[in-house]
Amino acid sequence: MTVANGAGTSHPPRYAQITGWASCVPEKVLTNEALARAVDTTDDWIVSHTGIKERHVVAGERETTAVLAARAGRDALLKAGLRASQLDLIIVATATPEYVFPSTASLVQDALGAASAGAFDLSAGCSGFIYALTMGTAAVRSGTAEHVLLIGAETLSRITDWTDRNTCVLFGDGAGAVVVSASDARCGVLATELGSDGSGGDLLILPAGGSRQPASLETVSNGGHFIKMNGREVYRFATTVMPRAAQNVTRKAGWELEEVSLFVPHQANTRIIESAAKRLSLPMDKFFVNLDRYGNTSAASIPIALAEAVTAGRVHEGDKVVLVGFGAGLTWAAAAVEWGAPPPPTTKTWFGRLLARLGFVFAGLRSWMIRSERHAYNWVMGPVGKDNWRGRLRKRIDAWRHNLRH
Repeated sequence: MTVANGAGTSHPPRYAQITGWASCVPEKVLTNEALARAVDTTDDWIVSHTGIKERHVVAGERETTAVLAARAGRDALLKAGLRASQLDLIIVATATPEYVFPSTASLVQDALGAASAGAFDLSAGCSGFIYALTMGTAAVRSGTAEHVLLIGAETLSRITDWTDRNTCVLFGDGAGAVVVSASDARCGVLATELGSDGSGGDLLILPAGGSRQPASLETVSNGGHFIKMNGREVYRFATTVMPRAAQNVTRKAGWELEEVSLFVPHQANTRIIESAAKRLSLPMDKFFVNLDRYGNTSAASIPIALAEAVTAGRVHEGDKVVLVGFGAGLTWAAAAVEWGAPPPPTTKTWFGRLLARLGFVFAGLRSWMIRSERHAYNWVMGPVGKDNWRGRLRKRIDAWRHNLRH
């Protein structure tokens, strides 16, 4: 098989192989028993209705979405045997970004020292990671990128109403990451399925903080900055789209459902996963489930589960794996992945690993030096546009620096 390229030329197809994977969750664990002391619920009720026993939540201002994302991204790069400088693109899927802007992905790019990488955030709720995987795969297969870092990261505890027993028992914090790299072997992400139904946008929503309801004393006092969810309708939606998306992406990949070695679903609710398995006429042992320990981590749930499944030996070379999820939007997404052989390492010698780790250490120093230089330059040269000798000198230096960079 060849792919046409340009005027009559052809090249072998490029594939997007998952070469690195990792996860990161906060140290603090919040158990059902602890929640039962705060709201009117019990451990038995939570487990029987959701399957969740505990979840990890951030503690303090130093644990943020960007911090968790950077840690997961760093470990995924080490697993892939890559240096941050080899990355071409970073995509962070999140519903809880560090800021409205700049993007969390840009903060991760700076933290890792990925000086050559573009970076942007993507918002598709709990489906976000597979949306990011689709974008990253397209960049690799088109030749736009060689190595892409894809991260799902959330700090949902920051937007959870801890007095609402219907939602506070569900969510947790964490991050998961994969590296997707170009490969000549037919493996990696072979097909994806994306979908959206905006008519259900109000069923799972963070009402305030955007342009429709800007933050105000009223939105804060009314609880508009907390997750609002119609659980019954979301459950009905999920149990319909999850099996359908899994069937569609399997068909796109040219597989039969029975050939799939493992399904890695969005970890929202055990009953949703059991319903999907039943509709697909498949046993539950083909579905990887870890929500009992993490809860619903939204865009982070699938990459966290995938990293755990691979580490636990549930995924091997040649295995056919389906990732499938649903989320706010309403959205749904699925990906068919054929697990490939590990690529030739570039940093897996002891010296290579040392250089990679030193690169992460020096990334923080590099960022500090750039910010310090910018501050010092602005202090010495004064504001832009001043019609004096410093202003004219600054204009010349700025032009010279621009030409030097380009």
